[in-house]
Amino acid sequence: MRIKNFTSTVLALAIAMPAGAQQTTPPSTPNAQASSSGATTVFKANANLVIVDVTAKDKQGMTVEGLKAGDFTVLEDGKPQKISVFEYQKISSTPDPPKEITLEDQFSLPPAPKTDITSATPGQIQYHDKRLMVFFFDFSSMQVPDQLRAQDGALEYLKKNITKDDMVAVLFYASTIQVLSDFTGDRDVLTHVIKTLPIGEASELAALADTGDENGEDTQAAFVADETEFNIFATDKKLAAIEQAAKMLASFPEKKALVYFSGGVSRSGLDNEAQLQAAINAATKANLAIYAIDTRGLTADPPGGGAAKGGSRGAGIFNGSVINSQRAAQLSSQDTLYTLAAETGGKSFFDSNDIALGIARTQELMGSYYLLGYYSTNSAADGKFRKITVKLSNKLVSKVEHREGYYADKVWGKLNAQDKEQQLKEALSAGDPATDLPLALQIDYFRVSPTAYFVPVSIKIPGSVVALAGKGGASVTQFDFAGQIQDERHAVVGNVRDNIQVKLDQGKAATAGRKSFQYDAGFTLEPGKYRMKFVVRENITGKMGTFETRFAIPDLSADTSGLKMSTVIWSTQREPVVAAVGGAERLSRKALRANPLIVGDQKVIPNITRVFRRTQNLYVNFDVYDALPDPADTKARRVKVSMSLFNKKSVKTFEVGPIDATQLNATRPEAVPVQLQIPLKEVTRGEYICQINVVDEVGRKFAFTRATIIVQ
Repeated sequence: MRIKNFTSTVLALAIAMPAGAQQTTPPSTPNAQASSSGATTVFKANANLVIVDVTAKDKQGMTVEGLKAGDFTVLEDGKPQKISVFEYQKISSTPDPPKEITLEDQFSLPPAPKTDITSATPGQIQYHDKRLMVFFFDFSSMQVPDQLRAQDGALEYLKKNITKDDMVAVLFYASTIQVLSDFTGDRDVLTHVIKTLPIGEASELAALADTGDENGEDTQAAFVADETEFNIFATDKKLAAIEQAAKMLASFPEKKALVYFSGGVSRSGLDNEAQLQAAINAATKANLAIYAIDTRGLTADPPGGGAAKGGSRGAGIFNGSVINSQRAAQLSSQDTLYTLAAETGGKSFFDSNDIALGIARTQELMGSYYLLGYYSTNSAADGKFRKITVKLSNKLVSKVEHREGYYADKVWGKLNAQDKEQQLKEALSAGDPATDLPLALQIDYFRVSPTAYFVPVSIKIPGSVVALAGKGGASVTQFDFAGQIQDERHAVVGNVRDNIQVKLDQGKAATAGRKSFQYDAGFTLEPGKYRMKFVVRENITGKMGTFETRFAIPDLSADTSGLKMSTVIWSTQREPVVAAVGGAERLSRKALRANPLIVGDQKVIPNITRVFRRTQNLYVNFDVYDALPDPADTKARRVKVSMSLFNKKSVKTFEVGPIDATQLNATRPEAVPVQLQIPLKEVTRGEYICQINVVDEVGRKFAFTRATIIVQ
């Protein structure tokens, strides 16, 4: 296994800010000024400062007031902690009546909102007895009707439910986060901001990716592309945006609620699950509870297609599969919203057309609370989870609510070689994934025996990471790789641990960020469902990235009506075997011939992002299985292969073939390898659907596969 450097456009799954708790550089004498009144409470910077918001309720569910710091006992991992900061935040739930509008008001514009949401003094409470709510409008997940419902619901809340203690900030997400308003209680400012939301923006991103099956919408196109993989990037970017918002709000020690307006977050099954956990952990560290509102409301989607979309393509409308598919897709898109809310101490609101009611319910749940601060006695920057327990001696209290704990910071520079190795091992099982090093990962499969499959795994790392490492003047850096595969019973069926050195050319530092680095590994697995987790670390900056996903290996030996194929490898680069495969000189010739990614004396390097240049050649590699023998030559097969490119208007713009594939592979049973090489110089720049057609002329079976490629 070897890492390769090549120029390409890098599509990162998620670009996240470095993880950190509510902490900064420790001072020489950590202390805090405690207050139980309206006096200013200051949390002085300390690396071990921990903030806990506690709600104490009696048997009737009412908040218990009048408690003192001495009534509370705080434990971290079972060890008592000294409460250094204590304050009660008393918050009203009585709506403010709308102010009377004068003639002068009608001709005046509200003041421009402030768009800097960071705390003026990190760690200092600046909103005493205030309810902090953040309206997060994710327009990339909402179609136009959903965007309008979210807008109307927010405006109705501002008109009827906002109280004198409510402070609301407004965030907007289409492709990047925008702060439309800092925390403010000015109803006019908030109303103006929400009325001017760009309705319609990014709504095209909210449509479900088509899977190409007969239950999908009939668009009258010449063919239907399987776009399942597109949601991988879109979903991770949404979750990364939530993580970024949580880190943006972490400087406020007060309790906060993020009202997440969304049309559902769809997941394809190949998404980076580590990004979901990273978003949850960032919200937990920031004392931020997520309240997810599904803006689609109560839907009744008829099997034949509603007014907003066409009917299904096949017979699914008659056998019930369409309605089952529609409902399953909606429930799946709500699962992520539910997880975000449940794991951060918030609530989720589904299947209701009253969006304002969901916001009002959030307001109700964000009532009065006690704010406690302590300086942890555990100063180890090991990144491990610290469990928090809060107990009360007051007998009036029957229920105490607070966050379960937090993950400590990780300080790379203080780790020795043994600690670094242990850190990598723990990252494979840690509940707090690292996302400061963005990764893209691709999993393929090829049948090498009736019951075994070779599974190549390719990982792409943006060159900006190496460019950052080289700024310190280092000439060499090292990437550490650790991977693990588990089956459905959680048994480990595959492991990899590797490290690769990369030379840093100081003279080419300016162009290093435009290059990416790719690493590949291979496993042999049986058919079944698996879970894979990979951790990558760059050893100068200490940046780490985690990629976690589920995948399935089909049983291609089973009888099926269609022609059987491996996954398709799209590539623009081939390397000599000795240079591309670590220790190739020690591998047997038979082992090299059995590797599907080795063609002759060259190794195919998969293009994970499928972005190509017109100056390159497009290499396509895959296997066809169990084609019937040619009656004229039983050792040969008669397989025809053609490839077509379609533009966004479903117009065929380029075609190759048909070509003949007749020879069986000597080391992979009943496998006909197919290799295509297509110069892209005749293809104009743009986005295309690439369709490969495969026909077994003797067996009278066919198969086709599609993928989106971008030609630059």
